Amino acid sequence: MNEYVTHSTVGIRRPSLVGIVNITTDSFSDGNRFLTTRAAVAHAHRLRSDGADVIELGPAASHPGAQKVTEAEEIGRLADVIDQLVAEGVSVSVDSYQAATQRFAAARGATYLNDIQGFGDPSRYEELAATGCRLVVMHSVQRHGPATEVRTDPGEVCTGIEEFFADRLAALEAAGVSRDRLVIDPGLGFFLGSNPEPSLRTLAGLERLKARFDVPVLISPSRKSFLRTITGSAVSGIGPATLAAELYAARSGADYIRTHDVAALRDALTVFEALESAKEGGW
Repeated sequence: MNEYVTHSTVGIRRPSLVGIVNITTDSFSDGNRFLTTRAAVAHAHRLRSDGADVIELGPAASHPGAQKVTEAEEIGRLADVIDQLVAEGVSVSVDSYQAATQRFAAARGATYLNDIQGFGDPSRYEELAATGCRLVVMHSVQRHGPATEVRTDPGEVCTGIEEFFADRLAALEAAGVSRDRLVIDPGLGFFLGSNPEPSLRTLAGLERLKARFDVPVLISPSRKSFLRTITGSAVSGIGPATLAAELYAARSGADYIRTHDVAALRDALTVFEALESAKEGGW
């Protein structure tokens, strides 16, 4: 099944919606809410009914100061949830940079592996090629481990993103990962810096990034720090800012949008498409 849907209208193409299920104790916006199998599966079902094309399971947080979670703990959090969702025919992504967790997820039927380190170990590339999973190759200025709080220069970050993907995609393809299995994510929020400018510049340059690499792009502005900084909103009130950034990403050609609030984005895209269709009909 190809979850990459393209309901085309003038001015916008509906991206695939990736619903986030954090199976963690300390995720910044919903830690401990979906830690049990029952709660995680129920939330996945809600996101699916809200319009999610893909469910992404996150067994560890990645914000600055996040608790270290071992591979065994990640696998324990994932096991029953991924088994149930895959058995139901749900397309599952697993968000982990740990090798054993990725192997486990691939063996249990995950469609996507999402690595915030961008699959940084070349010795594993042939193994990854053999899995058949689609690989979400994420860029971060940290390169290793979770996000940290560091101020960065927007120009240097944007140059670094292009250099990173040029090198990493070439290396993965050379090891046998076909290009049609690759998805890129430039990173946003603390993954680009504690100041908002690198994230704003990156999101504003999405069309250039797509043209440069000609592979699907995943964007995840949902509840990110740069939105909270520029609006002064707390996590509890960041929904409108998130939705604005997500619509901008969709308008700029994002192929996947990873979000906590699938229903809000689904409805906003539906209205946007209806308005574009009405414009087509003329005044």
